[in-house]
Amino acid sequence: MPLFIVALGILALLLLIMGLKLNTFVSLIIVSFGVALALGMPLDSIVTSIEVGLGGTLGHLALIFGLGAMLGKLIADAGGAQRIAMTLIDKFGEKNIQWAVVVASFIIGIALFFEVGLVLLIPIVFTIARQLKVSILYLGIPMAAALSVTHGFLPPHPGPTVIAGEYGANIGEVLLYGFIIAIPTVIIAGPLFTKLAKKLVPDSFNRVGDIESLGEQKTFAIEDTPGFGISVFTAMFPVILMSMATIVTMLQKTLHIEDNMAIDIVSFIGNASTAMLLSLLLAIYTMGIKRKIPMKAVMNSCSIAIANIGMMLLIIGGGGAFKQVLIDGGVGDFVAEIFSGSSMSPILLAWIIAAILRISLGSATVAALTTAGLVIPLLGTSDVNLALVVLATGAGSLIASHVNDAGFWMFKEFFGLTLKETFATWTLLETIISVMGLVFVLLLSVVV
Repeated sequence: MPLFIVALGILALLLLIMGLKLNTFVSLIIVSFGVALALGMPLDSIVTSIEVGLGGTLGHLALIFGLGAMLGKLIADAGGAQRIAMTLIDKFGEKNIQWAVVVASFIIGIALFFEVGLVLLIPIVFTIARQLKVSILYLGIPMAAALSVTHGFLPPHPGPTVIAGEYGANIGEVLLYGFIIAIPTVIIAGPLFTKLAKKLVPDSFNRVGDIESLGEQKTFAIEDTPGFGISVFTAMFPVILMSMATIVTMLQKTLHIEDNMAIDIVSFIGNASTAMLLSLLLAIYTMGIKRKIPMKAVMNSCSIAIANIGMMLLIIGGGGAFKQVLIDGGVGDFVAEIFSGSSMSPILLAWIIAAILRISLGSATVAALTTAGLVIPLLGTSDVNLALVVLATGAGSLIASHVNDAGFWMFKEFFGLTLKETFATWTLLETIISVMGLVFVLLLSVVV
């Protein structure tokens, strides 16, 4: 019965969002109330449960997400992202142009959220494709693969960050293992998949695309942008700090070193929130003060970044509210009972649940959060590595993007594809990332 109620809740969510065109955040809150009532939760605890879910999710994420948005905006507005892309394309040369796009998109994808990275990189991809007389899709697939992988696997992106918080996983471990998984996944889903896509839908590689909807893009003369080294260093700085703390923690456990002031300081600096704050301060200097950009203009970029993510934060909070209702309403415990005698790994279960919800709901972040509500009760009875469960959930939440996902329509319109061609390129691309992500997580679980 509880799972039937959850299924009805998901159907209601689809009806509200796709049928009635209701705002996603409002729809999530309505469904949270409805599911809570259907599960028989006491009336005096329903509002508390929703508030705890919303507040608990945003309390962990808002600081990292907000600072990350500002960091990415500063790098983009100063021309740092353009410098990274153009330098790599120049260095790799025409023959290896796909790999240049992959590396540039991967670095930029760490600093910028998926939609922002897509909007920033697509005009560059179109320009390069025209100059080299190659298909825009030939460069577009590797770009989308790199951006999607960083979005699904690497903090400080909202999905892996918020799931790590829900599962109580070490965010540095998620980042470290995420890199190990992300690199081969990008290679398979990017340059290698492009060859298959060309055989499946050859006509799609003749499309000219349309980016008029993006409006006039801010472009820079290369001499007016920050240096390549400082741009990469600024974009990667949070990753460097978090990875450093994780490595020190792992060495401490391996070598049985007692806690001391030096280790405490490294852990503090490598905490995701601290790392993002320090990275933002660095960006204010390297992308602003050092380049003699007025502080007012720098702060204006930060304000715009925060304004742009406001609704996304509310949607994530709404997903957290729905997740908490599933936990407090006993659905998570019910799922735990079903699988209590099962030998199925929580890693595989998390991926399956996230994949089903992603196909149903469209939103990767909402699917991942709802999965957390069902999987958390299982984790107490298992000694599985929590960072790997986070990555499995992230992988599952990327699968089979289709007509209920905004990314599907963005890719279709920008590259001028038919529906069939979009399914054969974008949807298949996302599915490959999801499946390969699971495969590499399972392989990594044998080692760690």
